Amino acid sequence: MLINLTGYEKVRQWISGVLVSTMLAASLIGATAASQAQEQEALPAGTGPKHAIAMHGDPKMPLGFNRFPFVSENAATGGEVNIAKANAFDSLNPYIVKGTAWWEVRQLTFESLMMRSPDEPFTLYGLLAATIETPEDRSWVEFRLNPHARFSDGTPVTVEDVVFSMELLREQGQPNLRRFYSKISRVETPGDGRVRFIFGPEGDREAPLLLGLMSVLSKAWYTENTFNETSLKPPLGSGPYIIEDVDPGRNLTFRRNPDYWARNLAVNRGRHNFDTIKLEYYRDENSKFEAFKKGLNSYRLEADPARWAKGYDFPGTRNALVLRDRFEHSRPSGMLGFAFNTRRGMFSDVRVREALILPFDFEWMNANFFFDVYARTQSYFDNSELSTTREISEREAQLLAPWRASVRDDIYQHGWRAPINGNRENARSNARNALLLLGQAGWHIRDGVLTNDVSGEIFAFEILLNSRSLEKVALNYATTLKRLGIEVDVRLVDTAQFQQRRQTYDFDMMPFRWNGTLSPGNEQAYRWGSHEADIDGTFNVAGAKDPAIDAMIREIVAARSREDLVAAAKALDRLLLSGFYAVPLYHQETDQIAWWGELQHPRTTPLQGWSYGFGLSNWWMSGTN
Repeated sequence: MLINLTGYEKVRQWISGVLVSTMLAASLIGATAASQAQEQEALPAGTGPKHAIAMHGDPKMPLGFNRFPFVSENAATGGEVNIAKANAFDSLNPYIVKGTAWWEVRQLTFESLMMRSPDEPFTLYGLLAATIETPEDRSWVEFRLNPHARFSDGTPVTVEDVVFSMELLREQGQPNLRRFYSKISRVETPGDGRVRFIFGPEGDREAPLLLGLMSVLSKAWYTENTFNETSLKPPLGSGPYIIEDVDPGRNLTFRRNPDYWARNLAVNRGRHNFDTIKLEYYRDENSKFEAFKKGLNSYRLEADPARWAKGYDFPGTRNALVLRDRFEHSRPSGMLGFAFNTRRGMFSDVRVREALILPFDFEWMNANFFFDVYARTQSYFDNSELSTTREISEREAQLLAPWRASVRDDIYQHGWRAPINGNRENARSNARNALLLLGQAGWHIRDGVLTNDVSGEIFAFEILLNSRSLEKVALNYATTLKRLGIEVDVRLVDTAQFQQRRQTYDFDMMPFRWNGTLSPGNEQAYRWGSHEADIDGTFNVAGAKDPAIDAMIREIVAARSREDLVAAAKALDRLLLSGFYAVPLYHQETDQIAWWGELQHPRTTPLQGWSYGFGLSNWWMSGTN
């Protein structure tokens, strides 16, 4: 009997291979499982579930607190409040780059795992999540969902929704969201309503709090509805209000959800009191103010000192039907300025940018336009302990030591001192200094026009505006620059075009506000990080690319104490001021608010003031139940 040894050998080898492969696979699976188990075991121990978390130090409100101190025990529910908006909208999705969505959609209809208190620098209290746990090094964070949490259609908020939201925002959300959530290396769902996020090497001490502020979206709803396109379909959220009516581009009406799941939580007592909130679009500030005078709007945050001083003499105020007041706060001013686009060749030289700041005549404009109400902004954290208006500290000097060449000597010593104009002598001196700096950068006046020595290019640029509120300031500034041989075109465009050009950095100079915060962190990378300079839609409108700035942002997010954070923020401030990324304008140190008398506000103003977030959430209407 003959045997086909070749075939037999093939079968034997195949069987042997299968056995070896199976054993190898089993070995690998076991090794992977062991590795995962060891990795999980290697996670540092948590400090126990807590009701709140502060970026530095301890939360102000203890476990079991009844309500925040800035709300009223006597707040009534009911009534309608109308608020004017000066920009149109074409979307109800506040999480993507495409389109323009009013930020109140996020504030009123969606919720995050935790709520940020406006009465502290950076502290979160439980909302969708009942507790938070993280280890001392904050390398991971675990949330336990409130079992009562519900979307407005009555469906429960689940761990699956939380994980889905993070993944969706990380893949398709705005650049800052994608950046924040890219720090997550893996997600675990241990059960019992818990979800744990483990951070990779890019994680930092602020990361657990940023996860706490993540909006939670409904997986079921966004599976049926497209996320990454503009839409005017009211989204499904879990917040206190539901979008009831949409008049595209013109107004939105929010109705208080009578079945809101969290109305009795401590963080919500005395808040979300209006039955209806209506936002209406007006073309400019003048039409907004006229609507307010007629009682068509209930509330007005007044930014125009001239109008505050002389514009409120109308029947409503004379009859005490309209009230107004200045509310003090401890919120940093931030920086409102005419931002340079350093991606443009003429603005790429820091000497040019400094030169163009010198002639800005704040003193004349403050006296003639603003009744001397404004203070000149001289720091990105003005009006707070984070500003660099004082001598440099030892800790700041240590942080800046590797980057000493990036900080100008005078700014290193005592911060930036704004040039003083306001009279002919000062104006001439500043103009001379400006021309000297421009000359050093290769620009000289020829036949009355500032011209580049090499290319022969004429120095001309455009200031892009979308509101008349800054038009007279821009025109006055343009007139001043014309004396230096610089041609400036002040161009007013509609909101949609302004937004599109801002997001794609298609501008020379434009007004921009970098909002102030008492607890700077990862958002500074979104505003100033080198990586963000070439990504459409970020807040790095100036196009800053400086490794010293990147390093100081890392120091900010790594700070383990309030003292370290303050020093790092001041060091960053000195670097930004030395880069002259904007022509600093001005700020007020109080919130000027006018309202029709049926509106009521609590006696205590929170640390951040009423204009922080949606401050009206804490007000109410008199004569309601």
